[in-house]
Amino acid sequence: QVQLVESGGGLVQAGGSLRLSCAGSGRTFSSYAMGWFRQAPGKEREFVAAISSNGGSTYSAYSVKGRFTISRDNDKNTVYLEKNSLKPEDTAVYYCAARGTDYHVPSPYEYNYWGQGTQVTVSS
Repeated sequence: QVQLVESGGGLVQAGGSLRLSCAGSGRTFSSYAMGWFRQAPGKEREFVAAISSNGGSTYSAYSVKGRFTISRDNDKNTVYLEKNSLKPEDTAVYYCAARGTDYHVPSPYEYNYWGQGTQVTVSS
């Protein structure tokens, strides 16, 4: 089991940057594939990016490709989401999540553990 805590959200102007962090507990953090999802008011939770357990493979949603970068530091039990060229439509609560296998499926239903989320608001 792993517990996840996100941080780094906040208010930023359009075109700005923000880095989210997700700290995981437990000695088995490096065995989990990690993902970032987001949920805007009135919308379903959507996939943003994912990274394999050893960091060797990454995946991004088309809407954020080229703007967001996912990375991880297993020595620090932390996964990051670097967000550049932010747009108002990126406004949402961002969640990190963990799953026990590296086979990539961009669905929140395939993830077993979730953080509490961090709010990101992009003003125009």
